[in-house]
Amino acid sequence: MSPSRLLLTRPRAQSEALAALLQPMGIESLIEPLLDIRFLAADLDFAGIQAVLVTSSNGLRALAAASARRDLPLYAVGPGTAAAAAAAGFSEVASAEGDSDDLAALARARLDPAKGALLHVAGTAVAGELDRRLRDAGFVFLRKTLYEARPAPALSPACREALKAGALDGVVFFSPRTGTTFVRLAAAEGLAAACARLTAFCLSAAVRERVIGLPWRAVAVAAAPRQAALLELLQREVRRR
Repeated sequence: MSPSRLLLTRPRAQSEALAALLQPMGIESLIEPLLDIRFLAADLDFAGIQAVLVTSSNGLRALAAASARRDLPLYAVGPGTAAAAAAAGFSEVASAEGDSDDLAALARARLDPAKGALLHVAGTAVAGELDRRLRDAGFVFLRKTLYEARPAPALSPACREALKAGALDGVVFFSPRTGTTFVRLAAAEGLAAACARLTAFCLSAAVRERVIGLPWRAVAVAAAPRQAALLELLQREVRRR
């Protein structure tokens, strides 16, 4: 049986966009946002900033909502965030095509510590060592918290029923935090055993590490930490099955 129905765990806006991409592949979606994104009030000061670093699409959306400035160079973690930045009107956008380590490497290669500070817009929970890697390279690194991602307190009735009924073929995870949240909620609600019928589709090895606590039928990891690579993985699964 092909993975014809997948549980999407990203925040609602991102999950709806992903569902639209999956539908032509013959994959139905059940949207179960495990993180609720809340923008925070912020007073952004760009004085002395040579570039802005963005490590998530949520950070990009929060930045666009917090400031009308679009002229500063923006360095995005991957192509999805870079495309969203260009669509939001940012005039100079570069993509690291990977994770926060790749973003740090791109900034070190293209930017000069003598030309100003780097501003990282982020959420309340930050992964990776972007700050250390850039400070070690001599940059002044500033971070502004523009949003918080609140974990869902419980699985929805629709999700619980689908898991119990065996109506899903897999779960898609884009971040370690959504993986951690799903594992915690599934265990707390007595649904861990239901995962033995499912494949966990993970954006990266870091995400995989957060979900392996459940007895999945299989755990599959995208070849690169990009949405396009995860879509390719799902497409291969459709053809294989």
